[in-house]
Amino acid sequence: QVQLVESGGGLVQAGGSLRLSCTVSGSIFRINDMGWYRQGPGKQRELVATISSNGNTNYAGSVKGRFTISRDNPKNTQYLQMNSLNSEDTAVYYCNANVQTNWHRKADYWGQGTQVTVSS
Repeated sequence: QVQLVESGGGLVQAGGSLRLSCTVSGSIFRINDMGWYRQGPGKQRELVATISSNGNTNYAGSVKGRFTISRDNPKNTQYLQMNSLNSEDTAVYYCNANVQTNWHRKADYWGQGTQVTVSS
């Protein structure tokens, strides 16, 4: 069993910053790619950023230069530093991790989601 627990969401004024965290626990052999996705009101879930096990990153164009994804492998934790937030960033943010539970079995797991609300 693998669990992803997120923290760090909340209400922030436009132009402000927030830092999200997501810790993976359970039967972990190896964590491969990790990432953050979001779903705004009336919108489909979209990719925000991903990070590979060796630190390669990828960002959605709308957040590039404002958001930074990172990970702490010994802590099985990833982070999303969000700066210069605007109303378009209001969404439920979900963390994702591709987790191997042994040499032959891997699957994608999701956090429960954390609300980020940006007030103008």
